[in-house]
Amino acid sequence: MQNPIKKVVILGGGTAGWISAALTKKLLGEAIDIELVESEAIGTVGVGEATIPPIQLLNNVLGLNEAEFLRETKATIKLAIKFENWKQQGHHYYHTFGAAGKSMAFCHFHHLLKRVGELEDDSRLWEYDLNYLCAEAGKFAKINAKDPIIDMPYAYHFDAGLYAKFLRKYSEKMGVVRTEGMVEHVEQCPDTGNIVSLKLKDGQSVQGDLFLDCSGFRGLLIQEKLRTGYEDWSQWLQCDRAIAVPSERHEHTAPYTRSIAHSAGWQWRIPLQHRNGNGLVYSSAHYSEDEATNILLSNLDTKPLADPKLIRFQTGRRYKQWNKNVIAVGLSSGFLEPLESTSIHLIQSAVVRLAHLFPHQGITEDIVNEYNKQSKVEFEQIRDFLILHYHVTERDDSRFWRDMRNMDIPETLRHKIDIFKRNGRLFRDQNDLFLESSWLQVMLGQGIVPQDYHPLANSMTEQHIRDTLNRIKQIKDEPVAKLPTHDEFIANMCKM
Repeated sequence: MQNPIKKVVILGGGTAGWISAALTKKLLGEAIDIELVESEAIGTVGVGEATIPPIQLLNNVLGLNEAEFLRETKATIKLAIKFENWKQQGHHYYHTFGAAGKSMAFCHFHHLLKRVGELEDDSRLWEYDLNYLCAEAGKFAKINAKDPIIDMPYAYHFDAGLYAKFLRKYSEKMGVVRTEGMVEHVEQCPDTGNIVSLKLKDGQSVQGDLFLDCSGFRGLLIQEKLRTGYEDWSQWLQCDRAIAVPSERHEHTAPYTRSIAHSAGWQWRIPLQHRNGNGLVYSSAHYSEDEATNILLSNLDTKPLADPKLIRFQTGRRYKQWNKNVIAVGLSSGFLEPLESTSIHLIQSAVVRLAHLFPHQGITEDIVNEYNKQSKVEFEQIRDFLILHYHVTERDDSRFWRDMRNMDIPETLRHKIDIFKRNGRLFRDQNDLFLESSWLQVMLGQGIVPQDYHPLANSMTEQHIRDTLNRIKQIKDEPVAKLPTHDEFIANMCKM
């Protein structure tokens, strides 16, 4: 007989803990009780400042007011990531959240560019992308138009610590109980191995039926207690360190993240309302800590506001994200470096997956297996997308980049690259977080130009295609001049 799930205990606060608390309580309401255990004495990584568009779904489900959210979290708008020096030194391209041009049925837009010889110039694609045009112009406003050709998907940059505090207030108003304390002992059922309770240092005992482990890299429940194990992906994603430091804000905040490749890693620059987020992700096999710190501090746009902070990590995932009655959420479940800003999304998707499969009448093997299967696929699909950035490059100016170019890659990624090289075809795997437009931008940006195009592109004359391209370009260009600057938009929203 399975025991019904009446109480969920969340171990750890931070972004992972409070997203878990807020979303679980919102979706499941009075059906369950939620208690979150955290200690003010334990710090959080707290550098996850960039997001991707599904964050809007999370905020909308929670019913958050966007103006209040922007104000409380010191957020700015993110339209894209600008990749600098990845293909080769001095080259840059964008991975935007939009899609270039307008595709035909069964024939993506880039095949038209290939047909008329414009795809070989890798800058041409983005001229038909509204997100890119607004990112370059420093413009933004929400566009409510019936024509999807001028959709402009966006996400946010925000202070992760402030976001956690914002969600804490929200969660406690919804009825989530917060308990301050540090875990001294974890009690397991001798028969099932399930977690029964958390014994805190002050003598409190927190009991639950289902536990969400949001304890960060440590994985206090999923790993230290249950010994779940970890699948190491460092043979593909060799960066294993990050140095992070905040700096003074720019006079003008760009509506995009910058990712700047160096000789053994890459640097992020993330503009917030009150400061910039900066960091260097690097391989300790290729840089020393002092070298990495000096590179970062020598490449800041503005004055640092604190001492650099070292973060050690190992890319990969838990063999099981759900083990017995423990679900790992956030860093305890695995880590895929912040190159494409997926860390906060993986928290969100873990909780949404739990809501879909929530075991009201008790935990069963089929539910656990399905949860783990979906989680595994999600991690692997994101892994492949990240490897693409490193492996497909023309750089050979350092041992790091030569190693990246020559490494063996997963067959799933090799298949995608080979198909695109031959004829420009893009196939989105089921539930892949990244759309065809994302794969297209990174493949082209990193230097892959397809040898052929879809035969449907021959259904139009070359002049017809060029006329079509001109019309699309005019449609994409028209809104840009009318939009306020990004800073004006943020200032107006924060006054609301």
